[in-house]
Amino acid sequence: MKSFSITELAKIIKARPTKDTGAFTGVSTDSRTTTPGHCFFAIPGDNFDGHDYLTDAFDNGAVCAVVSKDDTVEKLPGKTLLKVDDTIKALGDLAADYRRQINPKVIAVTGSVGKTTTRQIAYHVLSQHFRVRQAPKNFNNYIGLPLTLLDADTNDQIVIAELGANHPGEIAYLTRIAQPDIAVITNVHPAHLEGFATLKTILQEKLSISQGLRHNGTLIINADCERLLEACRSTRTEFTTFGKSNQCDVQARSITLSASTSHFTIDETPVNLPLSGAGNVENALAAFSICRQFKITTNDFAETIKTLPSVPMRAEILQIGNLTVLNDCYNANPASVKNALDILVNLGSEKKQRLVFICGDMAELGKHSEKLHAQLADSITKAKVRLLLTVGDLAKVTAETAKTHAQYDLHTKSFADTVSACNNLHKYVKDYDIVLVKGSRVAKLELAVEKLKELFGR
Repeated sequence: MKSFSITELAKIIKARPTKDTGAFTGVSTDSRTTTPGHCFFAIPGDNFDGHDYLTDAFDNGAVCAVVSKDDTVEKLPGKTLLKVDDTIKALGDLAADYRRQINPKVIAVTGSVGKTTTRQIAYHVLSQHFRVRQAPKNFNNYIGLPLTLLDADTNDQIVIAELGANHPGEIAYLTRIAQPDIAVITNVHPAHLEGFATLKTILQEKLSISQGLRHNGTLIINADCERLLEACRSTRTEFTTFGKSNQCDVQARSITLSASTSHFTIDETPVNLPLSGAGNVENALAAFSICRQFKITTNDFAETIKTLPSVPMRAEILQIGNLTVLNDCYNANPASVKNALDILVNLGSEKKQRLVFICGDMAELGKHSEKLHAQLADSITKAKVRLLLTVGDLAKVTAETAKTHAQYDLHTKSFADTVSACNNLHKYVKDYDIVLVKGSRVAKLELAVEKLKELFGR
């Protein structure tokens, strides 16, 4: 971040500093990562309140802090504090202003599945030609997006950000902060139904990313998602498309999927993607649709993508001794679980070994939770999973349904929590198994991956 005047910050967020001096060179919302020269934003949350850590932030070198509690000034005499009604809104206001000042090309990616992988692929290719800043991890909410923008420097040419949501109105708010030059919708599937209730509401939420597009900005959508395509047509929104169907502006042909790679052509140019699964082909098409806006040729894209690194906890294939683990435990919804099962099948067809699924709850599906968990059983049995270990009450519904419907010998075992599952993995998982680990963040199934490393690492 470039040096920023505290007085200028006060004007942007409509606050009055208790002291009228100095500048800051970075922003933090966590006192543990605050370093000298930072402005600390005291963000209230469900589990922690940044106001309780103001002293720590100043001890770590913060030069000023943005606060919303009335008694803060009295508690910290002599410190530079800026009082606002809402520190989260103030953070967003600063990010939007900063984005306008440094003026990089901003790419904003949203969708039910594939945001992070699309971002990573686009970053990998574009960074060979431009100075590119991307979101650290999946910084895609009210706090993460502003921090992504504020992390950029004046010489950054491109910023790639993710926009996520679990309630209506969030993407419209975030896109107005990001002011994207390019907005991408990877797909629309049932996810976060607890906050959205219906797929139609999710569709409207994803489409709202176009509200923040700059003049002459570009909207890119997945044309294989019929509901998304029809919605764009009905609103007369201008857009470009990617997908497998003939009407797409960027189309994949001759798709073949192997255990760890995907092969296809774009404009007759062979592309060898070091990621498996039809979902990752879509992600690569979305990424190329972004890259071609910057005059990246198909040949350049195909050559660069060969060296794409794996994304941790997203379709990450690990060889642990004689055990093959598909680590896809970052998050889960019905569409992403089905994509992961497709990859598991590809691994199994090549290695001819037993397929195991450690399945955690899919969170935030609201009143549809049990139904969607039961429906998942069909994909599991079609994949011919032989051992299904579930974690959580909802995933137990999946196990019970799969056991009832399976027309083959399917062994299931359900655990109340991840710790219990980890303590019993040695009884069920065997050498040479191929194990998919997939669940929502609440399940913390990365603990199961670590346990498998402990049990089978050589």
